Amino acid sequence: MLLETIQGPAALRKLSLTALTQLAQEIRTVLLQKLSITGGHTGPNLGVVELTIALHTVFETPIDQLIFDVSHQAYVHKMLTGRAQAFIDPAHYADVSGFTDPQESLYDLFAVGHTSTSLALASGVAKARDLQAEHYNVVAVIGDGALSGGLAYEGLNNIVAQGTNTIVIVNDNERSIAENHGGLYGNLQALRVTQGQAPNNFFKALGFDYHYLEAGNDLAALIPALQQIKDTPRPVLLHVHTQKGKGYALAEQQPEKFHHGGPFDLATGAALAPKPALTYSSLTADFMLQKMAQDPKVVALNAGAPMLLFTPAQRRQAGAQFVDVGIAEQQAATMTTGLARNGAKPVWAVLSSFMQRSFDQISHDLALNDLPGTILVYGASVHGKNEQSHLGIFDIPFLSHIPNLIYLAPTTQHEYLAMLDWAIDQTGHPVAIRVPVGPVIAGPIDETDYQAGLKNQITQQGTQVALFGVGNFYQLAVAVAQALFDQAGIRPTVINPKLISDVDATILSQLPAQHQLVVTLEDGILSGGYGQMVASYLGNVPIKVQNYGLAKTFPDRFDAEQLLAAQGLTVPNIVQHILAAL
Repeated sequence: MLLETIQGPAALRKLSLTALTQLAQEIRTVLLQKLSITGGHTGPNLGVVELTIALHTVFETPIDQLIFDVSHQAYVHKMLTGRAQAFIDPAHYADVSGFTDPQESLYDLFAVGHTSTSLALASGVAKARDLQAEHYNVVAVIGDGALSGGLAYEGLNNIVAQGTNTIVIVNDNERSIAENHGGLYGNLQALRVTQGQAPNNFFKALGFDYHYLEAGNDLAALIPALQQIKDTPRPVLLHVHTQKGKGYALAEQQPEKFHHGGPFDLATGAALAPKPALTYSSLTADFMLQKMAQDPKVVALNAGAPMLLFTPAQRRQAGAQFVDVGIAEQQAATMTTGLARNGAKPVWAVLSSFMQRSFDQISHDLALNDLPGTILVYGASVHGKNEQSHLGIFDIPFLSHIPNLIYLAPTTQHEYLAMLDWAIDQTGHPVAIRVPVGPVIAGPIDETDYQAGLKNQITQQGTQVALFGVGNFYQLAVAVAQALFDQAGIRPTVINPKLISDVDATILSQLPAQHQLVVTLEDGILSGGYGQMVASYLGNVPIKVQNYGLAKTFPDRFDAEQLLAAQGLTVPNIVQHILAAL
């Protein structure tokens, strides 16, 4: 196999076009073999095979600096920069991450997994180069809808302002995860149709030296196109039209399905581990569609990941009551504010990791104006994404300290839907709901009158020890309670703290009378979390407090149960520490 002989990009520059074409075929075969077993970003990487080969053939990486936006399309880049074994040999499949990582290779400039960052990063890299009077190319590759993010516009603007060598490659595969949304994509379509000759050209208007290449999956066209713009002393943009999922018919025909996913059958494309019929996502979709049908003011928003809420068919059913703003969480948060101000009932669905991009908009726009928008926070758990760039464990400190904003943590299906129903129709404050992660737990019917007040719920009255189990960790609290009873005959109080943006002063004030120890358990980082709010409230009370949560780190590609065990978040360890404190 030719790929096995490629130890670095220098080897590519010695190969003929015929050999490079053979290499592209081998890479596609290897990609599909691995991804069908491990899962990952299939469509994005199949689409950039030739582009990545051409980039490393023309540019003298790592001297020339190559930056991938999101970096989920950097699998081929990794193969060509000394890491091919991690794609060829199943025993080494886990050796590399799904995103660029400087700890893996000097060819990876940044650890990055969020969108629209490459252009701002490139502007900084180029400015540092210029300040030190160095000479090399700075190349940013952006695609998969990333131009819809506001940071991309800021990067474009500043690259042009600097006026020196920065090469932007727009990998235009006509898609984000789903279809693209936004006015810019109308201009991209016009440029595709006219082979780059449309009279209105967004990039030329900004000041870029603009080039268009239709044959984005043709090495014979890509190599001379890149050679033409190499070493250009001013900002230049190459608009390349590629086919997402190129070379695998099922991925070409179903680009949304094969953007990212788990292991699949190569022959049929069927997932090898199908999702259960009932999930918190499916519950949300059904509830929202019913709510929309009853009330035309209810509107669902999403920022470029619509599958969080709806299938394509459900999106069509929702019609104008569903808005995909593109990969622009800031826009989603502030649009939610505008919708709420004028009488609509907005519900914004967002992954915990991506919500981080919109802190100021949630705080300054939505919460400062105290408007009743609803945020559904998905993937907020150690059992969510396990890449360091996509962790969902920082949201409690992030949201719980914003004034006016109510953050709720349901533990069951019925609690979740009751909270969502109340949040949509209430008119008092912004409300965020930490959507449960994991198998659906039905639980008892939630008859809480949320309009009358937000309080914690004592689910088991006991003595000596009071256990607070936040959201996904409520079941851990129940398990600890049972172990305490079995091992020491202690029947602890168990509390479901549904409201996690504040403490329930009534319950906390009552605990010292019959309890020696308060224990908080939360599926998120300990620092700045719910447990520390409880500990602070009880600071002047003669009662001990133990807080359990995750360390303030960026763990990467971890097994959740192993990480929890390593950090002492297991029933035996917690029970041991509780008994030692009594």
